Amino acid sequence: MLNQFFIRCSGADTDILSQCSQGERTKYAGIGATVFFTALMAFIASSYALYTVFDSIYIALLFGLVWGLLIFNLDRYIVSTIKKSGSTAHQFWQALPRLVLAVIIAIVISKPLELKIFEKEIDQVLLQEKNTLTLANQEQLALQYTPKVEALEQDVQQLKNEIITKEEETNALYATYIAEAEGKAGTGLLGKGPVYQEKRDKHDAALAELQQLKISNREKIEALDAQIAALKLEYNSAVENAQPIIDRFDGLMARIDAMKQLPWIPSFFIFLLFLTIETAPIINKLIASKGEYDFRLEENETIVSSWINQKVTQRQLVVSTDQELNKEIYNDLKSEKEVYEYKKKKAEELLKLQADSFHKVQTKGL
Repeated sequence: MLNQFFIRCSGADTDILSQCSQGERTKYAGIGATVFFTALMAFIASSYALYTVFDSIYIALLFGLVWGLLIFNLDRYIVSTIKKSGSTAHQFWQALPRLVLAVIIAIVISKPLELKIFEKEIDQVLLQEKNTLTLANQEQLALQYTPKVEALEQDVQQLKNEIITKEEETNALYATYIAEAEGKAGTGLLGKGPVYQEKRDKHDAALAELQQLKISNREKIEALDAQIAALKLEYNSAVENAQPIIDRFDGLMARIDAMKQLPWIPSFFIFLLFLTIETAPIINKLIASKGEYDFRLEENETIVSSWINQKVTQRQLVVSTDQELNKEIYNDLKSEKEVYEYKKKKAEELLKLQADSFHKVQTKGL
C-alpha cells in the first residue's frame, strides 16, 4: 500500500510500471518517497515562516498546506517529465530548467527551517537590535523635548537668581544699617540716628520687595515646573507608546536580517542538504541507466506516434487521390464542352450557308 502511494508520488505510469520488475518499481517508489518528504518539509517550513508573520497557527497551517501541495505538484511534474531518450547532453539540457527550479525550491524550503534551527541565536541578535532601537528612540524623542525642558529650566533658574540677587542686596542693606548703629561704618557714631533710620528704611523697603519678589517668582516657578513635569510626562508616554512597536520587531524580515549576522557556514550546509534532497530525484534519473520502464514507455509512445503518423499519411493520400479524381473529371468536362462548341459552330455555318442559297434563289426569280 505504501509502496503504491510512493509510486504515484513519483508521477510514473502505474499501468506500465506494473508490467516491470520489482526492482524497477522499488526505484520509482524511492523517487516518489523523496518527492513526498520534500513536500512535507516544505509544508513544515512554510507553516513556521507564516506563523512568524500572522501569529496564527490556523492560518499558518492552511497556507503551509497549500504551499506543500504546490511543491509536491512541481516536484512530481519535474521528475515525471524527464525522459531517458536521446544523448546525455540532450537529457541534461532537457533537465536544466528543472534543476534551476529545484534550486529555487530548495532555497525557499531551507530558509524558514534555518530560522527555526537558529532561533535562540536569532533571538539574541534581535534583543540587541531592540535595545539599540529603544535607545535610539529615546534619543530621538529627547531631541524633541529636551530643548523645551532646558529652556523652561533656564527660566526657573533665572527667577531663582533674581531672588538670590535681591536677598544679597537686602542682606547688604541690613549689614549697612547695623554697622551704622554700632558706629563701625558710615558716620561712625554709636546709636540710632537719622542716618541709621534712613538706612533702616532702605533695608525695610528692600525686604518688602524681596518678599513680594519671592511670592511672584514662586508662582512663576511653580507654573514653569508644571510645564516641565507635563513635558517629561509626555516624553515618558511617547517612549512607552513606541516600546510595543519595538518589542514586536521580530517578524520574518527582521529574523532573516538577523540571521545574516550569524556565521554563514552552518546555514550554507543546511541549504546544501535541502538542495541535495530536492535535486536527488532529477539527478538520479539523469545518471541512471535506461531501465525497463523507460523502454516500455518509449515503446508505448512510439506506438502512438506511429499510429498518428499513419493516420496523417492516410489523410494525405485521400486528399491527394481526391484531387487527382477531380482533376480528371474536370478535364473530361472541359473536352465535352469543346466538342459541343465545335458542333455548334458547324451547325451555325451550315444554317448560314442554307440561308445565303435561299436568298440567291429568290433574287434570281425576281
